[in-house]
Amino acid sequence: MAKRILKYSAALGAVIGLPAVAGSLDVNVGIPQLQVAEYHKPYVAVWLEKADGGVVANLSVWYDAKMRDAEGTKWLKDMRQWWRRTGRELTFPIDGVTQPTKPAGAHALSFTEGKNPMPKLAPGQYKLMVEAAREVGGRELVSIPFEWPVKEATSLSAKGGSELGQIKLDIKP
Repeated sequence: MAKRILKYSAALGAVIGLPAVAGSLDVNVGIPQLQVAEYHKPYVAVWLEKADGGVVANLSVWYDAKMRDAEGTKWLKDMRQWWRRTGRELTFPIDGVTQPTKPAGAHALSFTEGKNPMPKLAPGQYKLMVEAAREVGGRELVSIPFEWPVKEATSLSAKGGSELGQIKLDIKP
């Protein structure tokens, strides 16, 4: 009996001692340079949804958080899809999610499953959502569907037509 308990304890110790492997998402958000008379950096929201549209996580929200009296939050509602699905329920700034607006160019974001702001994901179908809105400009929403987890590294992309450029999603197991 003692041998059996020792054997199971050793096996359990070996399993517990294994490093936990968490998947990751690397997102590259392209902001195009627009030739307009009055250019403002866009507000951008990046979030994950289930295939049915339920919000799983807010990954990044770019806005002007330094305006006095939190006035920058007033225009978050211009990102209409994000605002309706999750934004209006949040308190700003969001720890680990809020970032300042970004200029034209490619902007890299990395998220590891199980580390704030990306929760552990159940296996299934998801969508990476990226929405941008710009003062004296337009708004745009880009979606990239993907399956979780992946067995091997996968790259997906979509291209915006006006307020967003190339959106790239690299998924690693």
